[in-house]
Order: sequence, then structure tokens, then C-alpha cells
Amino acid sequence: MAIPGVAIRGQRSLLRQIREALAGGGPAQQRLDMVVRIIARSMVAEVCSLYMRGASNDLELFATEGLDPTAVHVTRLKPGEGLVGEIMRLGRPLNLSDAPNHPAFSYRPETGEDPFHAFMGVPLLRGGRAIGVLVVQNRTERVYNDDEVEDLQIVAMVLAEMVAGSELASEGALKNVDLVPHRPERLKGAKFADGLALGVVVLHEPPVATSKLLSDDVAAEEIRLATAIASLQAQIDEMLEGQHGLVEASYEVLDTYRMFAHDRGWNRSLEDAVRNGLTAEAAVERVRSEHRARLGQARDPYLRERLHDLEDLNDRLLRHLSGDGHKARDLPPDAILIARNLGPADLLEYDRTKLKGLLLEEGSAASHAAIVARALDIPCVGRLAGLRDKVSEGDPVIVDAETGEAYLRPRPDVIKALRARLEVRQQRQAEFAKLRDTPAFTRDGHKITLLMNAGLDVDLDILGETGAEGIGLFRTEFQFMVAEEMPRFNAQTALYGRVMDAAGDMAVTFRTLDLGGDKVLPYLEAEREDNPALGWRAIRMGLDRPALLRLQLRALIAAARGRPLRIMFPLVANVDEFRAARALVDHEIAWAQRRGRAAPSRLEVGAMIEAPSLIWHLDALLPMTDFVSVGTNDLMQYLFAADRGNPRVADRYDFLSPPALRALQQIQQACAETGTPVSVCGEMAGRPLEAFVLVALGFDRLSMPPAGIGPVKQMVLACDREAARRGVSALIKSSAGSIRNEIETLARKISAI
Repeated sequence: MAIPGVAIRGQRSLLRQIREALAGGGPAQQRLDMVVRIIARSMVAEVCSLYMRGASNDLELFATEGLDPTAVHVTRLKPGEGLVGEIMRLGRPLNLSDAPNHPAFSYRPETGEDPFHAFMGVPLLRGGRAIGVLVVQNRTERVYNDDEVEDLQIVAMVLAEMVAGSELASEGALKNVDLVPHRPERLKGAKFADGLALGVVVLHEPPVATSKLLSDDVAAEEIRLATAIASLQAQIDEMLEGQHGLVEASYEVLDTYRMFAHDRGWNRSLEDAVRNGLTAEAAVERVRSEHRARLGQARDPYLRERLHDLEDLNDRLLRHLSGDGHKARDLPPDAILIARNLGPADLLEYDRTKLKGLLLEEGSAASHAAIVARALDIPCVGRLAGLRDKVSEGDPVIVDAETGEAYLRPRPDVIKALRARLEVRQQRQAEFAKLRDTPAFTRDGHKITLLMNAGLDVDLDILGETGAEGIGLFRTEFQFMVAEEMPRFNAQTALYGRVMDAAGDMAVTFRTLDLGGDKVLPYLEAEREDNPALGWRAIRMGLDRPALLRLQLRALIAAARGRPLRIMFPLVANVDEFRAARALVDHEIAWAQRRGRAAPSRLEVGAMIEAPSLIWHLDALLPMTDFVSVGTNDLMQYLFAADRGNPRVADRYDFLSPPALRALQQIQQACAETGTPVSVCGEMAGRPLEAFVLVALGFDRLSMPPAGIGPVKQMVLACDREAARRGVSALIKSSAGSIRNEIETLARKISAI
């Protein structure tokens, strides 16, 4: 950094002087004092001060050149207090020509900073976390230029890494500085998939370790960086062209990656950092920390999603620099995966035998990653604010998906209590296992058919263990979401055949492709929609692209090989859509018969009731169908106009509220009057309390995640359906927004909940 007209030393020389000072002998305080003197002299600044965040989260003056030295370890600022506290809070630089007149200025007489007007401070960032603030000041009123700000940011970034990576971190006052997360911490989030797990942190797409910060050969580093960027850009271009599918990314996300990867601003920031003496890896971390600090404060979901994209892009670039651009992950045996967010296919890429739990910063219980977690019986907690910056790879962690909490670096007594709860949970699982072959009859003799939701090969392996009487919902889109290209006819036929073989004499209901919305495939180009939940998805996509739907129907018919076949169409919003879809089934049956191929011995075609419009047109729909199934996840989000994938509004409604229950009651009564078989296959069916209400409303076919069958069966066996019907009928006349507490009280009286 320079004041115009004054010659300065090169930045690489400055960084090496700092490194030598920190690596030298003597007490920690003496070395820090030397560092701020070097920075002040090299930057032609009259003041250079270093503030560090302590255990109390306060900022403490640790070293200064130019202010009163007696203020060191005396001056402290709360987060957000004063200019230094504001920098810490925002995680970005502050550049002022007349600091004392700024509204955030906090005068501390012990520092003697009265004469100084020009002020520039930058955060010391490690992994996106601000651990301190570096400040320079001058008497003259002036604004530091952009190059000077950039220079001081690089100095701060290198200083943060050097202090944290040296023996200073364990000396004197620095022992209490929060350089890396190391204290036990409890975070409250939201339960996405039930269960308990203890393991070690595995970061989804973790950054490659940056062991060397300063380069010995700038020209060579520039070549390394340019080569890695070109390789990354080519990889992303390939993904977008469908030549090398990446299952965890949608087309839109890949398009965003490409935009960022080719962005001159991002490239220029990396190139400038390398020219200033950093290695290519350190340059990536420098730019990453700046983005995380800046966008991590954003409330706008779009900006936060861009941070997710940038994180992934930086991680990919680091792997290209290390030569591991396509290296598979090797998990420890008790891995707890940590991510800001995940697509459903991301989760399927990990070794399920070693993955014990999942913690997310964002997401929702109705997201498809959460649905996959439940299908795999992986405990999952989401909406854990700031999680990614509070953990390091290998940290011990507890996933408490019974209460929706995460314990980071838990204390021994917390671990002991968890193990006791795990033992109780295992005993409950053993009780459920004993009920596997027991028919699900209520106490007053009503048979309730319990079915399993599926969509993965692993589901077929556990079908017999669950006690399910069939597969009430097979999500065919999962095969498409985990594939690197569009599954062909033979691949689809083979999967559907395996499902039928595994089910044997038990019924399987295949739901046709439910794509679109939040399930966009990397090899299937789709336009960005302002409101994808209400957009081009499910049956709408199938009818607009009949070749795609017909190919799937043809594969289902071929897989049946003369056996019974049940096909269900998702998100039917009007009877014309069902009529058109049913016509495609008839067309494919005729096509197979003309070629001498076996038709299904019995064909049943149904619709999912997810669009509220159907509730008031059941008199027209039901005579056309062989069965219907209520998809409560989508039905409720449309009834309450609350996107179930948006954490801000996903909790704005309750399944156990009078409007929701009256809608379900109306559907059940219409089906009973026409004799149309009806099931409930949303997540609601797999929760004992919600399932209790469904039984009370008259539903006798429930399809749920595998882990829900045991608890729901236990509830059914203890339930008096007629008593439940009377109690729930009285409660749904309530004017309350939710009657969950009242229903829970009722259920405890007449069942084992």
C-alpha cells in the first residue's frame, strides 16, 4: 500500500518480513509488536493496530504501532461496537477519510487516537470467519484507493493464516483467541429425518488444504492458476453439453457455475492475488473468504444461493490445482456429512454404509434431499444457521434428529447421554421388528394397510424387513436424478422389473416422472421459472413431452411381463390432464399387443390428488380412475400458498389444522361414496400422530418411508378407530389455526402415542 508519491517496498517483501517476524524467537507479544511495526513502516501508515476476537467474542487490541501502547490488552470492543466492531460484524473493509465523524466511531481515550483522521480496517478471515481486524490510520484526511484496500486485505489474510498456523496460537494471550472453532456448541435447527447419530465431521466438497501461502516463483504460479481455471472451465462446459454428467447439479446451477467460472472479475481477483505473491491455492482461499464474509450476511435467498455456487466453484478449482479434479471421497466409518444444502443425488454419491448422519445449514423437511435421507434412514437436521463456519473436518458431532439439534464438539457427559438414548432407541427398534409380521388391525377390528414409499435400489433390499404390505409409491424420477444421462428404455425396464421381482405378490404403485420444480436434471435443459413449484413439472412436462412419458410407460408395460401393473400420474390439476395421460397408457398397451407382447394381467391407472382444484371436481375424476392417492406434501403447500422448500414459509401451516383436515376428510368421503380405493402417500402418513388422524378420518391405506412403518403399526394396534373418529370430528370444527396439542391429548387417551 502506498500514499501517492511515496515509494514502498514490494508486497512480497512485506509478507516475507511478516513471516520471518512471526517465526522468530521471543515472546508472542514481542513478535506481534514487530509485525505491526513492519506493516506500518511498509504501508507508510502512522498507525497500525491488530485486534483479535477473544473467547468472550469481544475484540481486544493485541498490538499497535502509533497508538498508546498501554492500551494493548486494555481496549476492548463488543461485536458491532465502534468502527472495528462494525468491520467484524460485516466481515468487509471500511475506508474513511474522517473516521471521528463517522456515526459508528467509538472514542477510547486510552488509545490516544485523537489526531488520526484517515482510517482503513479489514477483517482477518479464516475460512470465512472473522477472527480479528487489521487497521491502518493517518493524520491526513484521505480515502485509501482500491489497490491499497486490496493490498491490506491480502496482508490480513496471510497474517490470519500465519498466526493460526504458528506456535503463537498456543502462547500467552493468544491461547484465548478464537482462531478455529474448538468449544462445545449446541445449534437448534429443524428435524428433517428422524434418528440419532454420533460421528465426525465430513465437509461436503471440502476445501483442499492450503499448506503454502507465499509463492517462490510468481510466473510459475500464474501458469498453474491459468491452467487450473482453463481445466475447470472446460469441465463445466462439458457438463452443460451433457458429455460428462454431474448428478448433483441441475442445469441451472451448472449454467451459473459456467457464468462464474468465465467471469472476468473472479478471474482477475485470483490473478491479482497471485501477482502479489500468494500461491494459487492461497489466492483461491483469499477470494473465497471475501465472498463468504460478504454474501454470508445476505438475507436474500438468491444471494445466499449464489454463495453456495461460489463455494462449490472455489472447491472445484482447488481440486484442479491439486490434480484431484475427479477424485472420489473416502469416508471415515462414522461420517456426519455437513453441507449448506444438498440435492437428492448429492447424498446418493456417498457410501451409505459409512454415512451416519446429515447436517444442513438450509433446506426443508419436504426437500428431496430430506426425503432421500428418510428413505436411507439417515438422521438429518437442517436450518442450522452458520453451521459450515462453526466446524472443521474431523470434529466430533452429534446429530439429534429427535429434537432437531446438533452438538458440535460435544462434552463427554453429552456423549454419554446420547449413547443411553441410542440404547433405548435400539430397544424400540427391536419392539417394532417383533411386530413385522403382525397384521395392522385397530383395537376395534379395522384393517389398515401399511405400504412403503421407495425409489432407490436400497429400498428393495429392506422391503421384507419392514413389514410393509407393498410399495404404495415408487418414485421413478430418482433413477433419472442419479444418472449421468437420460436412462434408456432397457435401463428403465430393468429397474422396474427388479422392483416387481422384489415385491413378489405384493402390489407396487409406480408414479410416473415427477420432474421439474426443484428436480431439474443436468442433461435436461429447462428454463428458469419465477415460481417453479407452480410451473412446468410432473404430468405437465409429461404431456408436453409425450415421447418421454410414452417411453416410460412402454418400459413399465415391458417390465410387467404379464403381471399386474399399477401406474399413477403426479400433480393432476384437472380431469382433462388425466384423460390425456390415460390415453397414452391405452396407446402403449395397444402398441405392445400389436407386436405380440404380453399386456399386464391387470392394469390399474390412478391419479395423485395434490392440486386443490381436484377436491372440487372429484365427482368427475373418480369415475375415470381405478384408484387415487393423496400427496399431502404438495397438497398442503398449495392449500396454504406456502412453498414447502422455502424455510421462511414452510412452517406457516400445520398438517393438523382444521383446513387441512377438512380437505382430507372431503377427499376420503368422496372416495368412500364412489368406492374408489384411496391411500395417503405423503410424509404425513409416516408420523404416528398424523397417521392417527388419517385413520380417524377413515383412510385405511397409508404409504410411508420405511422407518415409519414400525411406529405407525404400533399406533394402529393400540388405536380405537371409532373413538378416534368421534374425537377428531369434534376437534376439526375448531376455529384454531392448529389443533395439534388437542389431537395429541386425544391420541394419548385412546392409543399408545
